[in-house]
Amino acid sequence: MTRRRSATLTLLSCVLLAAPARADDASAAAPRVQAKSYILIDYATGTTLAESNADEPLPIASLTKLMTAYVVFEALRDGRIALDDQVLVSEKAWRMRGSRMFIEVNTHVAVEDLILGLIVQSGNDASVALAEHVAGSVPAFVELMNAAAERLGMTRTTYANTHGLPAPGAASTARDQAILARALIAEFPEYYPWYSLREFTYNGIRQYNRNRLLARDPSVDGLKTGHTNAAGYCLVSSAQRDGMRVISVVLGADTPAARAASSQSLIDWGFATYETHRLFAAGEEIVAERVWRGSPELTSLGVAEDFYVTIPRGRFDALAAEVKLPLRLVAPLERLAPVGEVHVSFDGRPLASAPLVALGAVAQGGPWTRLRDEFMLLLE
Repeated sequence: MTRRRSATLTLLSCVLLAAPARADDASAAAPRVQAKSYILIDYATGTTLAESNADEPLPIASLTKLMTAYVVFEALRDGRIALDDQVLVSEKAWRMRGSRMFIEVNTHVAVEDLILGLIVQSGNDASVALAEHVAGSVPAFVELMNAAAERLGMTRTTYANTHGLPAPGAASTARDQAILARALIAEFPEYYPWYSLREFTYNGIRQYNRNRLLARDPSVDGLKTGHTNAAGYCLVSSAQRDGMRVISVVLGADTPAARAASSQSLIDWGFATYETHRLFAAGEEIVAERVWRGSPELTSLGVAEDFYVTIPRGRFDALAAEVKLPLRLVAPLERLAPVGEVHVSFDGRPLASAPLVALGAVAQGGPWTRLRDEFMLLLE
């Protein structure tokens, strides 16, 4: 077994990316939520702050359009489509019932306008037009949606269309929708601001975003409402205050007012009860270590990604960090090569960990350096 050594770090005003987990017990119970299912997570860490029936598959109505947008954003990122592409509106898209942005058959509409119609006006017609433009047909696009859900780890989600009208087999969970919302915010920051728009006008028709929290709470900047008789009233929302972001998912509320009130109470409770800290920044030196037979002799070690933790508010002094390293580091070392781990505990219990990596490459030293270090190692 490899001998290892450890060193305790002092946490002052550092900042860490923890794996999704449950938050430690907080002093205040979660608010009462009038819905079939809900979850509240911290965005930076993925930590679950509150939940009920979060893994129960349920119909999600127009929340489906979050994945429609995700797949369209992927196509934009990959260069397969562009925002100024002119999309020919098919009869299938034009005939869509339910919420619409009122595009006209056999006219051309820019991709950007269709995305805004999808996000702000929840246009079923826009969802079909975008699907046909990206994948050639709605069934082919739905395959892309389900493939994306699988990649993201949305294990209890199945999509059957692009808009969320009732369809056999279509369902998702509150937890899976939180995973998707987190991915949308993280992967597509250039498009996420569209989710905060409160209105959009197309074809001379002004329509308003159904997310009531956008008007009530300036910290809320997304994401999507949904409603059918089968799904009830649903809302995925996100808010940011003082550098901390939370994501709330409420499924199956009885009224629009109930879904808004429940989401607001979860958001307010999350910010009042928890706080998130970035303990170590990506590329920041945590420790410097000797590298035997190397040039240079010292190398900085840190984390490759920002390392965050979420803890009960006011309990920063209960955090402790420790690095664990092999007995010796020996050249050559590649940049970002994992060489150890950093572990963080809360109240003496393990909370999060991350690989400790070399922040710079270390080549083998010259003949004299290697000979000297060989001799010194023999003496140890």
